[in-house]
Order: sequence, then C-alpha cells, then structure tokens
Amino acid sequence: MKNQTKQNASIIAIITMMFLYAMISFVTNLAAPIGVIWKSQFAGDSANTVGMLGNAMNFLAYLFMGIPAGKLLTKIGYKKTAMIGIAVGFIGVFTQFCSGLFDPATAKVTGFVVYLLGAFISGFSVCILNTVVNPMLNLIGGGGNRGNQLNMIGGTLNSLSGTLTPLFVGALIGTVTASTKMVDVNLVLYIAMAVFAAAFIILCFIKIEDPEMGKVTKDTVFEHSPWSFRHFVLGVIAIFVYVGVEVGIPGTLIYYLSDQTDAGAGLTGNAVAIAGSVAATYWFLMLVGRFCTSFIASKISSKQLMTIATFAGMLLVFGAILLGRSSTVAMPVFTGASFDTVTVPVAALLLVLCGLCTSIMWTSIFNLATEGLGKYTAAASGIFMMMVVGGGLLPLLQSFIADKATYMTSYFVPLIALAYMFFYAVIGCKNVNKDIPVE
Repeated sequence: MKNQTKQNASIIAIITMMFLYAMISFVTNLAAPIGVIWKSQFAGDSANTVGMLGNAMNFLAYLFMGIPAGKLLTKIGYKKTAMIGIAVGFIGVFTQFCSGLFDPATAKVTGFVVYLLGAFISGFSVCILNTVVNPMLNLIGGGGNRGNQLNMIGGTLNSLSGTLTPLFVGALIGTVTASTKMVDVNLVLYIAMAVFAAAFIILCFIKIEDPEMGKVTKDTVFEHSPWSFRHFVLGVIAIFVYVGVEVGIPGTLIYYLSDQTDAGAGLTGNAVAIAGSVAATYWFLMLVGRFCTSFIASKISSKQLMTIATFAGMLLVFGAILLGRSSTVAMPVFTGASFDTVTVPVAALLLVLCGLCTSIMWTSIFNLATEGLGKYTAAASGIFMMMVVGGGLLPLLQSFIADKATYMTSYFVPLIALAYMFFYAVIGCKNVNKDIPVE
C-alpha cells in the first residue's frame, strides 16, 4: 500500500512537471513572432537586431537567475520553487501586455522598453521552471536512459506548445505594417496569464515530494563543485550554443521569410502568416522527434543520439547556406488544424528539418553533463540555466550578421555551434573525474 501511494505521488509529480514543460515553451516562443511587430515599427538597417531584442532579454534573464534558481531549489524544494516561477511568469506576461497601452505614434520607445522589461521578467520565470523540471524528471526516472526518456516525453509537450504559439500569434497579427500594435496579440497574452493563474491554483492543491535521490540537506558536505567535472564544464558550453541553435534557426527564418525586401525570401501573399506556419512546422518536427525518441530513449544512449543528430544538423544547415533561395520547393506546413502547402526557398525546408535534430539535444546534453554528479546535480542545474542565455546572444549575433551581410550568411553561427556539439557528443562528454566522491 505504501509503495502504491509513493507510485501515485510520482505519477502526479511527473504530470505536473510535464505541464510546466509546456508552459516554458509557450512563454519563450512568444518573443520571436511578437518581435516582427517591433521590427516593423523600428524599420531600418538594424531592424532584425531590434526585433530579436525581446528574445535576447528573455534569455538574458537566465544569466542572472540561473544560480539563484538552483539555490532556491535546494532551500525550499521543487513545489515552492515552481510556484514562485509561475507567479513571476504571470507578472512578466502582464508587463508585456502593458506595453500595448502605449501609442506607437507618440510613445513607441516607451512601449518597447516596457515590452523588453516584460520579456526579461518572463525570462526569470522560465529559468526557474526549467531549473525545477529537468532535474526532477531525471531524478524521478532514476537518471540514465530512463531519466532521459521522461525528459523526452516532457520535451514532446514542450514542442507542442512551441508549435502552437507562433501559429496563434501569426494568425492574430496578420499582415504586419508600421501601424501594427501590441494590442493585436492581446488574446494570446490573456491566454498566457490565465494559464499561469490556473497553474498556480492547481499546484497549491497537489502534493509533490522532493525526490530523495540527489537531495541536499544542511549536513551535506561539498568538497568540490560541478566545475570540478570536465564533462560538465564542456556540457555547459554545449548547452549555451545549443539553445542558440534551437532558437536562432526558426527565429531568423521568420524574419527571412517575412522580409519583403530583396534581402528576404521573396514570398508572395501574407508573408508573415507563411513565416509563422513554417516556424511552427519546425517546432512541430521537434515535437515529432521528441515523441518518437521517447519510445527508444531507454534503449539508445544520449551519446549516440547526440552524435547522429548533430552530424545531420550540420549537413542540413550547410546545405541551406549553399542553396539559399536559388531554388524553391513546395513545402507542407502545419497550420494548427491541418497541413497546407506553401512555396518557399529550399533553404527554408532544410532549416525546418533541423527541428528533428534539435529535438533530442537539450535532454541529451543535460543528461550527459550531469551524469555521475550526485549531490552536485542541483547546483549544476542552476549553472545550466545560466548558460541558456545563449538562446538570446547567439540569435542576436545572427540577426546582426543578417543586417550587415545576408540571412544565409548568418547561419554560419548555428553551423559552428553544431560542430562543437558534435565534438562534445563524440569526445567531450566522457566523465574523466570518477574519483571525485558524489554521495
């Protein structure tokens, strides 16, 4: 009977963490499509960089909140940390909503600053939630392949949320002009605030016990730190560049496809809606990849998955850079309810296919880097969250290169990042510090 109760508690904890996984993606993926509005309002030579600033602020928050979130986790536990993250998320989305109260004609800069503040606060939220979700699922699963499998399932829901978000925003925005305002996406922000409020209330009534594995008490002695492990240090760099790849590929693709100038993809019709559906297809393929991999993740190691995925990703990105818009292809895109066909440059199709590759990278890197850390796992999770700032810095660098050169040239950034992750999967992930006590 006691074992049954414990099993039921674990199931409830897993379901709750899966739900939080979806919320993380929903909030994060608001930035890129909303950035199209600000890009149009601040038209000019640096429009792409301006449009990506909201995304940058969202991820910049990880740099400041990563370690505090890890410490918060060890002091007050998983449930209270998750509730704080949800409350902060509500405040962040509400602040973004308030940016729409300023008239673009007279207070454009003020509204943009308020929006960036909201994106920054939202970044605190997703950082805290990520700090809770990943180690808890890994610990509940007992680490190893089983922990990786639970994170893959959670990642599937994360991708589903990421798929639907650009579709919602793209449908509400429609054709973007200089007069398009933040109020045009109020419905999405209302939904986000409602989801946060409901999650907070539900979590109040759910009992979640902190897993015993890796639990830290006041009597725990720390003779070393996660930085004492070489495979963790190299994994920190890998997670930094990975998030930049995951966000930068579809984020820059949205700007490329929606750009109606000679630098863009040259699409006819509602380019913004098409760009949103193409980006949504990237996230949909991430969903497919995570869903399918969740069935085999307990049998195939994270090292093998990473090696295959990073090599395939390099081939796809390099192919996109070479082909550019030299030829077009009829591409099936996910519209939310069904599939449709749009004509896009072949480079867009290759970049969308990268979603299958990036789908397994987060959990694989996390598991490879934290494997064998024991009592240092919670602290390592906080450091990991700091490095998610790469999702803001690398896409910003991509946008800067796109402004100064071409969109396709900017994709050398994720190409180099994928090359490093391939190195980590093949060589860098080996734990050479097994002599350090972790109990």
